[in-house]
Amino acid sequence: MRTRAALVKAAAEEFDLAGFAGTSTTKIIKRAGSTMGALYFHFGSKEGVAKAVMAEQAADLPELSGRSGLQRLVDLTLELAQELRSNVLLRAGVRLAVEQGAFGVQDDTAYQLWITRFKEELIVADALGELREGVDPGAFARVLVGAYSGTQLLSRISTGHADLTERITELWQYFLPAVARPEVIGKLEFGTRGPETGT
Repeated sequence: MRTRAALVKAAAEEFDLAGFAGTSTTKIIKRAGSTMGALYFHFGSKEGVAKAVMAEQAADLPELSGRSGLQRLVDLTLELAQELRSNVLLRAGVRLAVEQGAFGVQDDTAYQLWITRFKEELIVADALGELREGVDPGAFARVLVGAYSGTQLLSRISTGHADLTERITELWQYFLPAVARPEVIGKLEFGTRGPETGT
């Protein structure tokens, strides 16, 4: 398993630098200190190792604790913004999920992972009475993942994710009045800077 883990890490680093098209299996095995035989044994192809990076993108994310409901969801989205600046496995997995058409894949597993994770927190928020009446946790989770994906892509292209925390805070500024009860919005924390919702 050490060889496989080393190959996934090396592949993530290479895909993060050059994307799928710009990465060769030779570069991956050289960075991993491994062999072509090991790569093909574990993954079968470059496409196979790319799928593994996509599938395992959240494998080493830290666990959040101490909060629940909407605050936990806000914390999670902001933590992801920070991780995208420093966590190469997450960053490469997200990049490959966007680029996957380039290597003949149409797989929404990575997106469904985050939809499920966000939905779980929204269900808790609903149970706590934090959501406006009529807000569907599953539907909003899909909208949030779609919006987050587009926001992080624009941030990556524009600033290398340097402004992503600010952009995600901005995203919440517009979403919260639509999904959260007014009395809840004012209690949410966004670090040193919160969204100006007018409530």
